Amino acid sequence: MNASDFFEFPSSLPFAEFFAPDAQPWEWVSRIKLALGACDQFRLKAAVPPGVSISGDVFIHESVELPPFCSIEGPVWIGEGVQIRPGAYLRGNVIVGAGSVLGNSCEFKNSLLLEGVQVPHFSYVGDSVLGNRAHLGAGVILSNLRLDQQPIKVELAGRREDTGMRKLGAILGDNSEVGCNSVLNPGSILGRRSLVGPLTSFRGTLAAEQVFMSLPPTQTRAR
Repeated sequence: MNASDFFEFPSSLPFAEFFAPDAQPWEWVSRIKLALGACDQFRLKAAVPPGVSISGDVFIHESVELPPFCSIEGPVWIGEGVQIRPGAYLRGNVIVGAGSVLGNSCEFKNSLLLEGVQVPHFSYVGDSVLGNRAHLGAGVILSNLRLDQQPIKVELAGRREDTGMRKLGAILGDNSEVGCNSVLNPGSILGRRSLVGPLTSFRGTLAAEQVFMSLPPTQTRAR
């Protein structure tokens, strides 16, 4: 299982040397801090709204429009055309690719979002990698810490492998989808174009182009 099975690293992000395509996908999480530590192009927009709090090393592309209020704690890198909505909280070591959406009342911590990622409403994204055009429905939580705080394991071909990581959220392949108010448990992996339905607690690995629903779909009769 390689990162290249899940993502195409976009050329618009200047960090390709840190995210090897032949690495295991969860290894990319530990590379985020290293990539930002080597970055030398931090800069802020000329005009920052009064209600926006920014601290530490932060790069915000000039095309990004800041909302009336949000909080950004560096190191953070935000690419071209990213939409930041009111109440977004970026809590350090976050890279956001072009055209992504950081939604209202969403929190991001130690995560890599590739291009066109949409996290529009009330979500938590911690210690995770979201592939190109991945989408989280409202209220999705990517849980990153086991209740017993033991190292997180991932499921590979029917066996469980210890990552050695105490905190690891989810790995979402390109074009994957997670329905509203679902929880992906620590170490969950979704393949390209896979889908987890709404109101679902998911753990494990979902292969590419597969669908996981906690309950069978219901049919309603028109009246």
